[in-house]
Order: sequence, then structure tokens, then C-alpha cells
Amino acid sequence: MSPGRLRQTASVSVSGSFPHPFRAYTPAAYTFPLPVGHRFPAYKYAGVAESLRGLLPVLDTPPLRWADAARVHDPVWLRRWRRGEVTAAEERAFGLPWSPAVVERARRAAGGSLAALHDALAQGWGANLAGGTHHAFRDRAEGFCLVNDAAILTRLALEEGLARRVAVLDLDVHQGNGTAALLAGEARAFTLSIHGERNYPFRKETSSLDLGLPDGVTDADYLRVLCEQALPALDAFRPGVLLYLAGADVLAGDRFGRFALTLDGVRERNRAVLGWAREADVPVVTMMAGGYNRDHGLTVAAHASTVQDGLDVFA
Repeated sequence: MSPGRLRQTASVSVSGSFPHPFRAYTPAAYTFPLPVGHRFPAYKYAGVAESLRGLLPVLDTPPLRWADAARVHDPVWLRRWRRGEVTAAEERAFGLPWSPAVVERARRAAGGSLAALHDALAQGWGANLAGGTHHAFRDRAEGFCLVNDAAILTRLALEEGLARRVAVLDLDVHQGNGTAALLAGEARAFTLSIHGERNYPFRKETSSLDLGLPDGVTDADYLRVLCEQALPALDAFRPGVLLYLAGADVLAGDRFGRFALTLDGVRERNRAVLGWAREADVPVVTMMAGGYNRDHGLTVAAHASTVQDGLDVFA
């Protein structure tokens, strides 16, 4: 059955009291201890979920199976993290102190992406209010990323015959280095990253297409690169599934970003990507990725806008 026919069938169904079949997943209930003043933006997950209630069902994220994580990660390394056999250097690279709760939350966040993939295949679009953990490597955690959901979903979709080609469009301000490394050499996967050329990670991996931009990029220049280079590259690749990492750290005022997009620019970015997916009849999964704005409300609004824009485009 083609994605178009799946979408047509789903469009006549109603999810509870909502006049559309769409839903989102969140691991907001899965918290973990953090030192006072830690930079991890734990506030945003519950904030985004709360801001979307009334627009679509927001469901608890199911846990990812460890066997699925092992499709791209070293099973021995995964077992060490599950048991807490982690070195201080590994904790520093990860950026979070180890605890059973932090591992479970990573598993839940990736599980939400997988659930959203199945929704996308059924009805054209699926949304995870977490995920986009693109700095995780085969046997290395970095930048708050323990398991790489985009790489896991890509490998699972290809191995299970859910799609013949998968594209990862990474619009976080930081390059998706782990995703690029994990999917290197896979001709059926296309990794595309628009990121800050001078920002973290300072040692870049090689994506299928890297579009590195200078500090201070504003709406017009960013959208020009997206529409004139990135979307035509997706057209040429013709994916069967699109995984969209909709980072909010491209906004002006982000603590770890160096771009200067406005919220209106982020929403125009979202609508361009999601509109492309709808027109191309390509199922799309949206994942939150990064967002660390000094204005916490702006971070929440930007992440929530991805789902609001998804409803505008698909519902």
C-alpha cells in the first residue's frame, strides 16, 4: 500500500475528540536527578506537552527495545550504560551524570521517535516531543545524546522493509555528527545537515550533504539555503521516509547557538519542510532536537510550533 493511500484512509478517522488522526509522544514524566544550575533544558519537555494539550492527544512514550538500539550501537557498550559501568570521561562527554533514570529516559525518548515513525507510515506524519539525539555514536555518548534515534529508525526502516530510502534532515544548529558517522556508506540513507560551521561539534563528520553556515544567520539567508539547496537535494534523493530534526537552537538568544532566526522564521522553516513532505507524498517524522534559549518560553514556543505547523499542513 502506498503512503498516499494510507494517508487517505487515515484522514477519515478521528482520534478521541479530535477531528484528525494525529497524536504526539512525550517522555515528560521521565525525569532524572541533575545538579543545581545544570544546563540541560529539562523544563522544555513538560512545557511543550502542556502547550499542545487540546490540539492533539499527547501520549506517553513507549520504551525502545534494546535490540533495536543495538541495530546501530555496540551491544557491549549499551550493556555497560544499562549497568552503570561508565567512566567519568564518558559522563563528561555525555554531559549528564549517569543514573538508571537518565538511561530509561533516553530509551523512552527514542521509543517516542519509533512510535512516531509508525504513525507517519500510517497517516503521513508522526510527532515526537523529544528525540533528535544526533550526537550519539556507535560506542560513544556526546552532547546529551545516548542513543541515536534517527540512525536507529533509519536502520530499522531499511531492514524491516518499511522504506527503500530514508532521508534525515537535521536542522539543529549543531551538525548531526553521530548520525552522519553511523549511516556513512549506506547508499539507501541520505543525511543532510544545515548547521553552524564554527559551532559544536568542532570536529565535523561527513554527511551526505553538509551546509555549514556562518554565525549570525538570519531568517532570509537560512530559508534561502533550505529552499534552494536542501529541499532540491531531497527531491533528487526521493526518500520513502523523512526524519526531520526540528532544532529550536537556531533562534536568536540560544545559549549554545550562534544563529539569529526569529520564531516566525522557524515556523516558515517548518512549513517549508512539512509542505515539501506532503507535496512529495513522503511520510515525515518530527523530532525536537536542541533548544536552549535564554528565554525559556521562546524555546517551548519554537518546539511546540513544529507540531502546530504539522497540524496546519497535514490536518
